[in-house]
Amino acid sequence: MDVHKPIAINEYLPLPEFEEKGVSVYLKREDLVFPVASGNKWRKLKYNFKALKASSFKGMLTFGGAFSNHLSAAAALAAQEQIPIVGIVRGEELANKPLNPTLLQCQANGMQLIFVTRAEYKLKALGETVSQIVAAKNLFVVPEGGTNKLAVKGCMEILAKNDVRFDVIGCAVGTGGTLAGLAASAAAHQKVVGFQMVDDATIPDRIRTFVTSDNWELIRHLSYAGYSNADKRLVTFANELNKKTGVLLDPIYTAPMLFQLVQMIKDKTWSFGTNILLIHTGGTQGIAGYNYQYQSQWPEP
Repeated sequence: MDVHKPIAINEYLPLPEFEEKGVSVYLKREDLVFPVASGNKWRKLKYNFKALKASSFKGMLTFGGAFSNHLSAAAALAAQEQIPIVGIVRGEELANKPLNPTLLQCQANGMQLIFVTRAEYKLKALGETVSQIVAAKNLFVVPEGGTNKLAVKGCMEILAKNDVRFDVIGCAVGTGGTLAGLAASAAAHQKVVGFQMVDDATIPDRIRTFVTSDNWELIRHLSYAGYSNADKRLVTFANELNKKTGVLLDPIYTAPMLFQLVQMIKDKTWSFGTNILLIHTGGTQGIAGYNYQYQSQWPEP
């Protein structure tokens, strides 16, 4: 795998909600850098694939939900590298249902999909099914969301030298790997703010296993957070932004993050600075699955 260190462009967001309050917001377009596995997905996986190829492992095993961006990216990169890959999917009941667009693409890229109960899924690599498969096939295990030390190393390459001009770096948080990489590579004056999208109390401790500094903070907006929520206001917001700027946001991470920032600035609850760089972490592959699940009208690529 090519382990070059590309630089994503920073795109100014000319939203009146920001400009009227004297807030400058740029979006780092990581989503445009890697067409196969956009944004932080490629960053998280590239050193994992490099480690696998330098080892005696015969393939990869990783985890995700039915609409997982991580599974999709891992499958695409494994196909590109011609590496066997197994995806452990949360929800045994899905095995007898038609595959959604995300899982169909995973399968098309050669990923072996194995559906397990939610109870066993929580055990991850310690589950009986996974343990047996890993041992039998000699597989390199990558955690859910790809977050491990190698993933954080990849995410430390997101920020460029000229990004030092921003006083706030913002990103959406699912497992914490991207935020950890940003916090580890941010300049001394910068605050890294994570918009937490899941109800997972283990995220702060997970981040602390990779980062010793206290230059980061997690925030949540309970009204809009969560993988399983479809909010009409969010759909409207994404469509309006796409028409105004041409920027396509994903429904799980970047759209809720930006929508939340707009709301916090309107409500005067944003206190982290006015010169902001948000990271577009990709994930637009999930739009088809989102529209499939919610019969929604999210703008598509």
